[in-house]
Amino acid sequence: MSSHLMDSPLLHDHGWNAEWQETFIEHATPGAVPARVLRAERGLCDVVTADGQARIAVPPGGHDSAASPVTGDWITFLPGRACDDARFLTVLPRSTVLSRASAGGSSREQILAVNVDTVVVAVSLAGTLRHTRTERLLSLAWASGATPVMALTKADEHSAPESAVVEVGDLAPGVDVIATSSRTGAGVEELRAAIHGTVALIGPSGAGKSSLGNRLLGSELLATGEVRAVDGKGRHTTAWRELLPVPGGGVLLDTPGLRSVGVTRSEVAVGETFSDLEELAEQCRFSDCAHDREPGCAVRSAISAGWITERRLDSYRKLRREADRLAARTDARLRAERLAQFKSMAHQQRAASKERQA
Repeated sequence: MSSHLMDSPLLHDHGWNAEWQETFIEHATPGAVPARVLRAERGLCDVVTADGQARIAVPPGGHDSAASPVTGDWITFLPGRACDDARFLTVLPRSTVLSRASAGGSSREQILAVNVDTVVVAVSLAGTLRHTRTERLLSLAWASGATPVMALTKADEHSAPESAVVEVGDLAPGVDVIATSSRTGAGVEELRAAIHGTVALIGPSGAGKSSLGNRLLGSELLATGEVRAVDGKGRHTTAWRELLPVPGGGVLLDTPGLRSVGVTRSEVAVGETFSDLEELAEQCRFSDCAHDREPGCAVRSAISAGWITERRLDSYRKLRREADRLAARTDARLRAERLAQFKSMAHQQRAASKERQA
């Protein structure tokens, strides 16, 4: 079984490797086979196996997002004589999780992609650069555990794409920033060299993610749409998440455009996004410096010298507050869930005790 899996071109083309082989062996039950989820819908998922594609029914996972497969997951299942006979078993432990805060202020997170190695943040140069949104997208990418890469799309519509690379590079310390054009092909090979493994494309609607994805795929496999001239916004041409093998190696996952970008509770992600600010803060005279009017504040000195902007400091403060609030709500929700589980177990124990005494 193991050699058959390792030699499977289908699995290999969709990201299967020795590490996933070991994970599968560790968690598999007798008769189980692995598959990667290509596309997940409510109650069903399309998967690729060593023998081809199949559709598997998935029982509801409730509030446990780790138990419900999403696009990019590796799962185990028991094959049947027909697709409808296949029985879903479990989701293998995820290596990375790309998610954002759910709309409405909920402490739960919306999973965008899993088992991703590279997150390409697409930012369009055909209009005004919105740095605060870019910082939010970068924070999501860092929080996933994958490697972020910045793709400045539609470079052919910008008068000086090289200067835009420098400008955005100041917002993304430690991240490759590449100007690309899906129309001319400029920068695509440079981007291809910067990405690896399973690649997720994220960004707002109209950023040109699908067009860039088609360039990487070498074929028009992803639907694309025009941007409205009246406001520069695009339509959601990607309605769901789907995995597609990239010629020459790798797997591409295009995601629907993000209208809102709620940060997760990861302090590390915010710190990575604003590593320049946090390094400056370590040089402040006081360890609890608020970077306001304190004497010896290295951050204020950098702002006065023009090295960083007041806008970037404000963005850092806002994202940090959001991450802290979400962490507090999440902790409160987990405490409430644990308390409910404890009460349920105690109730069951009391009922069982009464039955024994009867």
